[in-house]
Amino acid sequence: METGDPLVTASWLKQNISAPDIRVVDATYYAPFLKAEKTGREDWAEAHIPGAVHFDIDAIKAGGTDLPHMLPDPIMFSSRVRKLGIGDGNRVIVYDNNNYCAAARVWWMLRVMGHNDVKVLDGGLAAWKAEGGELEDMPPVAVERHFTARVRSDLVKDAEQVAAASETGSHAIVDARAVGRFTAEAPEPREGLPSGHIPGSTCVPSSNLINPDGTFKSVSELQGLLSNHKAPTITTCGSGVTAAILALGYARLGNWDVAVYDGSWTEWASDPSRPVATGAA
Repeated sequence: METGDPLVTASWLKQNISAPDIRVVDATYYAPFLKAEKTGREDWAEAHIPGAVHFDIDAIKAGGTDLPHMLPDPIMFSSRVRKLGIGDGNRVIVYDNNNYCAAARVWWMLRVMGHNDVKVLDGGLAAWKAEGGELEDMPPVAVERHFTARVRSDLVKDAEQVAAASETGSHAIVDARAVGRFTAEAPEPREGLPSGHIPGSTCVPSSNLINPDGTFKSVSELQGLLSNHKAPTITTCGSGVTAAILALGYARLGNWDVAVYDGSWTEWASDPSRPVATGAA
């Protein structure tokens, strides 16, 4: 059973980074609609925490679907993370340079695949720099390590399971997108996709969980934002990335069993047969 805080501080990482079982992972990712000047991998290549490998959610994903960065099968996942030097017995510390996008997603992916010894760096790369941590631009030499996948299917939901939860109220469904997209007052960034929300869901924008300096909100602040935080919960967003930020927030409050709807709004709203609600929850 997972307990404690899913976050570690930059101070802690600085003191423990040389431990032989620590693996640092840079998960920086920029969604296409952000029109960033560089990719997450280019960002990592310019400067990263010493020894950090880059985990690209656009490369370690399922094939055979037009949905973005869906979970791969355990065989593919194991093969890719082994090559990054991540394996059994490692303490994995994930960070990014973009407000937990996609550090929280990678944290969740590793847990879905059965690797529970994974934490997220509070404040990301900015916090590491503020702590006086060194940076490097040379890619580390990763030593392949065995990774045993033990899939936790309870941490991921598909469209049919979400539809059932929407109809029965068996789970709280919490949407991480901006309020305007949820209410349908603002457009979706993906062309041709209507805005709105899954009936019965509520909106807690993932940005609300993050302080201006990029650190995560305190436990007491999260309790005010994530009401009924002990209830069975499914988080959703545009494509399953920022939904994991909400799951990270719930884990800080002790609810480690929150599931992410992997296809999220991109999948839900692409099917005209599925109901779309508009306006406030």
